[in-house]
Amino acid sequence: MLSRLMSSSIRSLDRECNCTVRLLDDSEYTCTIQRDAKGQYLFDLICHHLNLLEKDYFGIRYVDPDKQRHWLEFTKSIAKQMKSQPPFTMCLRVKFYPPDPAALKEEITRYLVFLQVKRDLYHGRLLCKTSDAALLAAYILQAEIGDYDPGKHPEGYSSKFQFFPKHSEKLERRIAEIHKTELIGQTPETSELNFLQKAQMLETYGVDPHPCKDVSGNPAFLAFTPFGFTVLQGNRRVHFLKWDEVTKLKFEAKTFHIYANQKEDRKIILTYFAPTPEACKHLWKCGVENQAFYKLEKSSQVRTVSSSNLFFKGSRFRYSGKVAKEVMEQSAKIKRDPPEIHRAGMVPSRSCPSITHGPRLTSVPRTRRRAVHISIMEAFNLGSSFKG
Repeated sequence: MLSRLMSSSIRSLDRECNCTVRLLDDSEYTCTIQRDAKGQYLFDLICHHLNLLEKDYFGIRYVDPDKQRHWLEFTKSIAKQMKSQPPFTMCLRVKFYPPDPAALKEEITRYLVFLQVKRDLYHGRLLCKTSDAALLAAYILQAEIGDYDPGKHPEGYSSKFQFFPKHSEKLERRIAEIHKTELIGQTPETSELNFLQKAQMLETYGVDPHPCKDVSGNPAFLAFTPFGFTVLQGNRRVHFLKWDEVTKLKFEAKTFHIYANQKEDRKIILTYFAPTPEACKHLWKCGVENQAFYKLEKSSQVRTVSSSNLFFKGSRFRYSGKVAKEVMEQSAKIKRDPPEIHRAGMVPSRSCPSITHGPRLTSVPRTRRRAVHISIMEAFNLGSSFKG
């Protein structure tokens, strides 16, 4: 009898595994799931933990043993997607950036998007000129520490925050100047919204860069945004195609093709080469999902697509979520008291540690440079482009 109970207990343990999900504020959510649990189950647990209803903008990201990033597919078993043994480690991130953050129904959603875009700024994905950088950083300061108070904020207080991969003392002074004189009285939620509205106007808002090479062998980054497909080289956008212009996305091995129809029925094909076949497949799947989310009117229009021009060859994939228009319509129906947001109680993000946390001030290495500009290529070389 005892042996049967022990055997049953061991089998039960074998069917369970531990998951740790790093959230956008760098706190961690840990749970135990059944080995056959699907991605949707874990995602729903996290959204319940966060009291998040507008959840379709978010996803769960993980990195396999070969350092390749993936989005967890919600319709498939978690254990079968992970190529490593438990415990599993993943992170919650914005997967589909809201085209207009001001149109989000709930403040909790805007706050989480704010945390993501703040990470993008810190990791060098959100590129901007110096004047925009100063304003964005000042909004972060106002949101996190409130109005300037000479009794609490000594000379050079803005230098205790790391907003960008690189920045100068001159920029730090400008950030403090804006914070002291232009943002007095702004609540955290107002500063966060102003930050998002400013960020949304930048060309690299929503960029999640995929490293590739063009046909000449030059490094490039491909990305999908709420407004279309973009190609970046250095800190310059060299191609941009609106979602309505994109007709097909294809890949074979390490080669990625994007087909588009532009004005006056001008057809173009852009070709790029990913580092590995796995990276190319991930790029293709991201493109398929983003195109479906932003371009289609309803999810019933989603079709299974093939990576090859011949449907019976190559990989096949189908986006399984709602589209942007449906998400907005569903958000409009939310009727509840706004959930409480525990900003102060959250673990400070690495991009902007609170100046009241003492030793944490030195947790982010400082790198002083004369300019704020950093290319996405530089950020990638610093090892930061894939941390967000």
